[in-house]
This record gives sequence, structure tokens and C-alpha cells, in this order.
Amino acid sequence: MSPSTHPVVIQGGMGIAVSSWQLARQVSLRGQLGVVSGTALDGVVARTLADGDPGGHVRRALAHFPSPAMAQRILDTYFVEGGRPDGTPYRPHPTLTIAPSRTAIELSLVGNFAEVWLAKEGHDGVVGINMLEKIQTANASAILGAMLAGVDYVLMGAGVPREIPRLLTEYASGRVGHLTIDVAGSTRVHRAALDPSTYLGADLPVLKRPKFLAIVSLHVLAAYLNKDPEIRPDGFIVEGPRAGGHSAPPRGRMVLDDAGEPVYGPKDDADLAKVAEVGLPFWLAGAYATPEKVAEARAAGAAGVQIGTLFALADESGLRADLKADLRAGLADGTLVVRNDPRASPTGFPFKVAELADTLSDEGRYRARERICDLGYLRSPAERPDGTISYRCASEPAHMYLKKGGDEADLDGRKCLCNALFANIGLGQVRRSGYVEEAAVTLGQDLVGATRLAVSHPDGWTAAEAIDWLLPAG
Repeated sequence: MSPSTHPVVIQGGMGIAVSSWQLARQVSLRGQLGVVSGTALDGVVARTLADGDPGGHVRRALAHFPSPAMAQRILDTYFVEGGRPDGTPYRPHPTLTIAPSRTAIELSLVGNFAEVWLAKEGHDGVVGINMLEKIQTANASAILGAMLAGVDYVLMGAGVPREIPRLLTEYASGRVGHLTIDVAGSTRVHRAALDPSTYLGADLPVLKRPKFLAIVSLHVLAAYLNKDPEIRPDGFIVEGPRAGGHSAPPRGRMVLDDAGEPVYGPKDDADLAKVAEVGLPFWLAGAYATPEKVAEARAAGAAGVQIGTLFALADESGLRADLKADLRAGLADGTLVVRNDPRASPTGFPFKVAELADTLSDEGRYRARERICDLGYLRSPAERPDGTISYRCASEPAHMYLKKGGDEADLDGRKCLCNALFANIGLGQVRRSGYVEEAAVTLGQDLVGATRLAVSHPDGWTAAEAIDWLLPAG
């Protein structure tokens, strides 16, 4: 990567589908790095098709999928002309495991292809896809699907993504892709393998290797990943604790403040001089969402910044319009609070939750929801005594979690983020009981930039307006 080609602004990869193809496309058209969320795109495409594919966008993308037969299978299975009747539950879709079914792989390939293809449609700007290392069983197929659409960058955090550079090289060389899967209580190494030719056959195109940006919180991790060419990324995003979504826990013993939030200290701040010494380009994230902070980051040696909240609130994001309106209203009157909840996520990582009425941030609404885990993106594999694998999630029914060997201490406060994040974008499941899954909105805790932008754009802003504000001409 030549320094002259680095984007200054990377739009954060906010999932599920808050970082939509519409948002990423607009950011890319402005010469910056537009990023789609790679989380749960199999479910997004299945539910969008079940709703009749408004605008025909998914079907337009699938007309360009390398395997017409695979694309047609997905359409035949999930597309509902005119959309499913009101009150009808979405059809279940298969989950991705260490050894997933062919139907699960195909849906993942198609979903990730469609989102990236639409973001790249009709222009030559760069587009990235953001993944969570924690969702290991989904990453091999999701990345392959994105590469089929010509994705330019892969970004990954929520763990140590040491195997992704090799996976990208394997796919680009036409070889089988491999990932090691973390399994609780394992007595052996568990590996997932995906052979592109098995699924695409003669339809498999030559794949371009995208650049890889590892999302890290500390300079020591950047130095570790840089030591070995096999695990070395093409750059880093250095994310501070105020960034939205999942964040790294504080180093050492977890200490909570009076509000019940994790306390971070100097040991949790990356040494930017040491990051720069690594010699790879890097971007700063978490509280860099003003023109002054962008300039400060670049003065510190960064290529630029990654920003989420400004773009989550932009017109083109996938966040439901009513939620965006409530968040903007909270910005305007100074009442919006984003809490770093150490318990909400089944992953065990702290997770930022915006306190909004009529969402699962309300403790009463959370307690009233029946514990259901039917999507399973955040499940963790565990090895049984006989060597077989079970999958458990701390937000599933308690008796099921405990039966699978889970710790009772993990249960309290865990929210079903999978269903909530689908509800955030208007694709929440409707239960046969009539219950409609409720939202849980995540934003960054630094609201300075969004508050300032809201003053000049009280009725909301577009992605282009956000970029023009961050990067004023001259």
C-alpha cells in the first residue's frame, strides 16, 4: 500500500447491517473506505428476500453471482413475492458450525457476496467488510463470499485474528482455506476447512486477495502480529475503549465504577509511538469523530481514523428510522447515554448499549423477554466428554446452557444480541406468540462529534455530509 492510497476515514463496520451496503457505497463514492458489516449476512439476505426484496437489490446482485445455480437455490428457498404476510415468522435458516451443511455455506456465500457487490456497484472506490474473530465458524464462508464480489479490505477485531492473512492468501491462490476454531474443554485441535472449488466448481473465478486490517487495542498486539509474515496484516486499526459495539476488557482484574461500567486506566491506552514503530499503516478509533481529532490522529503518525457513531446516525445506515430519530433527539437535548455494559454480550466482551426507551436497554423489558437462542451467531463450541461438539450461548435458556457445561455465573444480564441486532434494522423475528423481538442499539460513548454535527444538521445528515465535515476542503 502506497501512503498516497490510504483512506483518511474508515467508516466503522457496525452490525448487523447497520453498516449497510447503501452506507458503505456512499462513503466509498467520497473517496474513503466504506465498510459493510460481515456479521449475519446469511440471515440478512434470507429475511430481506422473505420480505419481498424491496427495490429488487438482492436479486440484482444475485444475477451477478458466479454460480447461477447456487443463486437460484437461495431464491427458490427464501424469496417471497410481495413479502411474507404481516405477523408471519421468518423462516429459520441453517447455522454455521465447525463442519456446516452445504445449505449453510451457500447462504453465507450468497449473503456476503450480495452485500459487497451492491456496495461496489457502479464505481471504482474501495469497499471493506468487517468481521468478528469471535464468530469463528462463520468467517471462512463469509470472507470467501466477500472475495467473490471483489472486496478490497477485510477488517477484523474482537479477538486475535492471526490466521486471517493466511486464509486470504489460500483463497486467492485457489487453495482450501483453513481456520482453527477455539473450543472450550478441547482435547485436540479443531479446524474448519472450506474448499472454494467444492462449492463453485467451474464457476469459481480468479480471486483477488484483499488487504487485511487487524483491529487491536494495544501496541503489544500490533507488534506480535507483525513479527511473523504469515500472520502479519497490512495495517492496524487501534481502537480505544470508548468505541462502539464490543470492546476489549480492561487489562488485569475487572473493576467496575459506581455505574457498573468497566474502569479503564493508562495500561489500556495504546502507545502510539510504538504502534508507529511497527512500520505498518494504522488508523485510530474511539473518540476521533471531529475534524480536530482527525488532524490530531494524522499528526500522531496515523493514516487516518475509523468512525462509527457519525455513520450509524447517517441517513444511509441500516438502523431503523425511528431508532435514529430517538437517538438524534437524545443528542439534541443532551439526554443520550451510552453505557458500557460488562454483562450484556454473551461473548464476555464489554458491549456499548444506548439507553433508549422501548428497547432491551430497559431492564424490565430485558427480564420480561423469554430466553431464546435460535440464531446462534454468538454461540461458543464446547467439547463433550465423548469428543463431540455442542454449541452454547449464555443468553440461551438457563437449563440448556448449564446442561452443556456452562457456568451459572455467566447467565445473569446476558442479552440475546443476535435477535436484538436484527430488530435494530427492521428484520426482527415475530414469534408465534405474537412477541416481536426488540432492539438493543450500540453506539460509541464519545458523542462529541455527533452532537456538533447535529447542530448544523438538525434534521439528520448523509454520509457525504459527515465526511465533508470531517475533512473540510483545504
